[in-house]
Amino acid sequence: MKKIIFTFLFFAFISSAFAQTPTEKKILRPAEDINSTERVFQDSLRTNRNSKSKEVKNKEAVITDYLIISNVRDTTYLDTTLTIHKEYKYNYLRHDNFGLMQFSNVGQTYNSLTQEFDNNRLIPNIGANAKHFNYMDADDINYYHVPTPLTELYFKTAHTQGQQLDALFTTNTSKRFNLSIAYKGVRSLGTYQNTLSSTGNLRMTASYKTKNNRYVLNTHFAAQDILNQENGGITDVSVAFFQSGDQDFKDRGLLEVNLENAEGLLEGKRFYLNHTYDIIRTIDSISTNKLQVAHVMMLEDKSYQFSQTRANTDFFGDAFQTSDLIDRNTLEHFKNQVQLNYSNATVGDLQFNASHNNYNYGYDRVIVLDQGTIPNRLKGDIISLGAKYNKLYKGFNLKGEAGFNVSGDFDGNFISGTAAYKVNNDLKVSANLNHSSVAPNFNTLLYQSDYKNYNWKNNFNNIKTQQLAFNIKSNKYANLSLELNTINDYVYFTKDENDAVKPFQNENTITYLKVKLQKEIRYKNIALENTILYQNVQDDSNTLNVPEIVTRNTLYYANHVFKKAMYLQTGITFNYFTSYNMNAYDPLLAEFYTQNQQKLGGFPRLDFFVNAKVRQTRIYLKAEHFNSAFTGSDYFSAPNQPFRDFAIRFGLVWNFFL
Repeated sequence: MKKIIFTFLFFAFISSAFAQTPTEKKILRPAEDINSTERVFQDSLRTNRNSKSKEVKNKEAVITDYLIISNVRDTTYLDTTLTIHKEYKYNYLRHDNFGLMQFSNVGQTYNSLTQEFDNNRLIPNIGANAKHFNYMDADDINYYHVPTPLTELYFKTAHTQGQQLDALFTTNTSKRFNLSIAYKGVRSLGTYQNTLSSTGNLRMTASYKTKNNRYVLNTHFAAQDILNQENGGITDVSVAFFQSGDQDFKDRGLLEVNLENAEGLLEGKRFYLNHTYDIIRTIDSISTNKLQVAHVMMLEDKSYQFSQTRANTDFFGDAFQTSDLIDRNTLEHFKNQVQLNYSNATVGDLQFNASHNNYNYGYDRVIVLDQGTIPNRLKGDIISLGAKYNKLYKGFNLKGEAGFNVSGDFDGNFISGTAAYKVNNDLKVSANLNHSSVAPNFNTLLYQSDYKNYNWKNNFNNIKTQQLAFNIKSNKYANLSLELNTINDYVYFTKDENDAVKPFQNENTITYLKVKLQKEIRYKNIALENTILYQNVQDDSNTLNVPEIVTRNTLYYANHVFKKAMYLQTGITFNYFTSYNMNAYDPLLAEFYTQNQQKLGGFPRLDFFVNAKVRQTRIYLKAEHFNSAFTGSDYFSAPNQPFRDFAIRFGLVWNFFL
């Protein structure tokens, strides 16, 4: 079925590539990371050059006509500038990965140096969190509206063998109908044994609106797979060889690893539909009134599988069988939501919604142990009610959202409120208050495995979080954010008295403070970009471990060269976090677990980069971790998981227009 859909859309794209009409000019807010001094008209494009219409011939499309529409219908336009923020986003995830510690190979997981506790979930996730950094949820999918066909190509070299590619093509067959197809693929062998990564993210979208704009539809299909060979890290003996800096082990493939025949695979397929109809729509110079009905439907199937050709009882404990081990869980999630939206200049934007969630998580077998029976399924239906509010009042932007489950096996609720005030064109302040109560992930509640230690059925309480946050944004002074989190009944993984990784619930209250400061200091064409994060955790059980300080500082030069034919950017980035009890990685669960025996961190990472922009092409060249040869071999992403060595990598991002 997927191949049929793919073939149909491919031929639809080709046949419609030259059948577009230009869109009307729109006034939009720019993307947040666009430097206004770099928005130049060299990116202007002429549309429909061969058209016989004089009106079309004189029509020009500029970069601001190429619209990117988020899942909540916030609109920005295509950004082809080269800024330091683009340098930070030029990575496997394609977004700023500050606060994440990469593993040695591209396509592997990340260790989190900071934690987030603001969420509006009402039902559990499948789990396997370590495999979800590159998994695109419905909120991560964008839709498009373009005057001419648009293509974007992202390429970057990988490690040893392989490459990264992210290709997007979108076109409007008319002013009202858009199609897009995108695929991000990564294959990288890695420098250590058994660390091959092979991932793929296919996205296909369609957007439609009627001539009078009363009916609007956004829909997408996504098929994703994240495959990693799992080596369980290098052995303790190899860690000693690694830290010694012995030249005989500079070939990292010589270091012995814990697992040689294991791999983990996360797969997901999703169909998503979001459409709205304006029952009442009155927009004039005096007032705006809109009554809208909306329907959101999502069908998503996920599975996570860990497989081994033969058991490793030294690493995971005793097993029910000695070969061909396969642990596979699945989650089928079907959601329908109906919304009633009302907008009025006096009242503001108000929404009431009702949702039905059907979930089916589990396995195809029942396991009977001496300690009890492990069932095969958690399934049921949940009915939820919710509301949203947004209002601009006397300079304050007031937002609120709430939701709660009214029926079903899982209780859950959340409420959040935000008040933002724009003091002047440079200074904006905001305050947020969030509360959430949600059941922990399914894999903490029910898990089955061919390994005896990895079988459980738990009845944990909901995880309850409260968050108070303040934000100050100012280009002139600095961007400052402060979060104070209180977490109760925190669920985490750690090793038990038998040295087996299992989920536990912390009955104590955790207090978690985060303060983040971001400021760029600029003198002519030289700039110093700084991001510093301070964290403090009060937890008697030591279940939530984060470094006290995380910092990233970039000193760079940027200017036009070659008679402004090229924009050049070059500099050095310094990354550092203080040593702490870094979470360890369990490859069977694809989860990080708490450990309090070994402190890691406290090592610098220096990257040298040279980037250039020529028309709509951004070229990137980076010497990663070039200080590894002279600052010692004590750099780890997790216990027994060394960080990557010095490597030179290059690539580009290229936008072109038909």
